[in-house]
Amino acid sequence: MTGLPLPPVPEPYVLPFHYGALHNIGVDYLVEPERARRLLAKRHPGLTAAVFDGGACVSLNYQLYFAQYPDGGGITEELEINLIAHPAFAEERIPAVNYGQYARGYDQTKLLGIARLHVLCDNPLAIDAGRRLYAEPKHPGWFETTLPSLNAPAVRERWSVSCRRAELGPDGLRRHQEEILALDVDLVGLTPESVNNTPITGYGTDDEGKLLAGPLTVHQPYRYYALDDRTAERVRLDLGNPAEEAARDLAQLLGDAPAAGVWTYQSAPVAAHHRPYYVR
Repeated sequence: MTGLPLPPVPEPYVLPFHYGALHNIGVDYLVEPERARRLLAKRHPGLTAAVFDGGACVSLNYQLYFAQYPDGGGITEELEINLIAHPAFAEERIPAVNYGQYARGYDQTKLLGIARLHVLCDNPLAIDAGRRLYAEPKHPGWFETTLPSLNAPAVRERWSVSCRRAELGPDGLRRHQEEILALDVDLVGLTPESVNNTPITGYGTDDEGKLLAGPLTVHQPYRYYALDDRTAERVRLDLGNPAEEAARDLAQLLGDAPAAGVWTYQSAPVAAHHRPYYVR
């Protein structure tokens, strides 16, 4: 056989990893490309930042997901700070698409993917798995959120995510109140498009400098909201202490760039426990 060997899958992990439920919001920003190139060169030298409409794309990606295991279940929250990029050697294979076309899934080569700069996560097992399986720069964090939910009908298309500092200790995750970033997105009254933009290729660079790519397939379409000068203010991002590397990098990347697009996904319910009634 010829070709590259597959990266190892260390115990106790099994791939693919199956999500039982996923609730997800992403926000994209188009930023000055040179700032993105400099940071990407430090973190992922084998990647090149994609440029859409004259700007590199910074993508924030919050996920709340459930997974079922042989001995029970687990809930994980995490937030990725990504740059959209592609392998440097594949420049001539990348289709010429603008940001709107990329967001709608026009790139079927899937060479355009997320180069993870920071991943903040509240589950020690998921932190370990992300590091060892996908070479993710994954570190502890914890979250306070308000998400659209069928179990709270007053919360409609309003997403608020506060990511706070944490550290791993012998007894698990130690939470601190210091805020790294806060995202508030008001989508009420905006009309989304149904887009099929997965598999999403996630890139990582391991300790030996090897570039890894791992696809994530979401089995239903996303809801995509294209933003413009009138609607970009629907997204508010507040950054915390600049001593925190994630907040500092994000501030350097974004400057005063407005949000360019929002995409959301929420798993459909699989069962419902209905209202009780009196029995004589």
